[in-house]
Amino acid sequence: MGGLSFELPLFPLNVVLFPGMVLPLHIFESRYRLMIRRCLEQKSPFGVVLIQSDSASGDEHPCLVGTLARIMTAERLDDGRFNLLTEGEKRFRILEERRDQQPYLMALVQEFVDKPTAPEALEGLQRKAADLFRRYIRVMLAVAGREQLRLDLPSEAEGLSYLIGYCLDLSDVEKQQLLELTSTTERLELEIAILKREEQLLRRMLSSSQIRPLSDDPHASLN
Repeated sequence: MGGLSFELPLFPLNVVLFPGMVLPLHIFESRYRLMIRRCLEQKSPFGVVLIQSDSASGDEHPCLVGTLARIMTAERLDDGRFNLLTEGEKRFRILEERRDQQPYLMALVQEFVDKPTAPEALEGLQRKAADLFRRYIRVMLAVAGREQLRLDLPSEAEGLSYLIGYCLDLSDVEKQQLLELTSTTERLELEIAILKREEQLLRRMLSSSQIRPLSDDPHASLN
């Protein structure tokens, strides 16, 4: 499940970052300004971790699984704050928190990866999840009164599972559960069930409005 361990600065947030997804950040606390300056100097990532719900303000306790965040762009403001655009990379698991080394939280972590699955075992699930996700996005845009768009999905099943987890309208706790699964198969199966449920809810909202019903073709207006 993991490889070599390494030290990593952590940024506890009320958000779940999935691998391959983009996360904009505004850095204003002095301790995290220092952390970002060091990451920029060393060209190194930091870890984004969801804050546990029972944490006290100023004493944040992170969930054990998070995602490396690579800094894509950084704008330093005159007062020392930063506007960042980051991208999720690999997941990691916290082995040991180290709170006495720096003003910000450090941890000993280990890469956290999915169990190997034969590609042929994922093909059907990936195809089904992709079709349901296209339908979900179409209905969601229709309910919001937005124009339909072209949707290019990841070619890899694992990447698709992260994109779906990122886009679904779920609580942070539910998103964290998806992030912590160690099987792409299990993640896609759970997301398929959620997509079916959410699509039905959205279609009921759509049918109660004056918007013209959509076709059931998952590829219509998206490719």
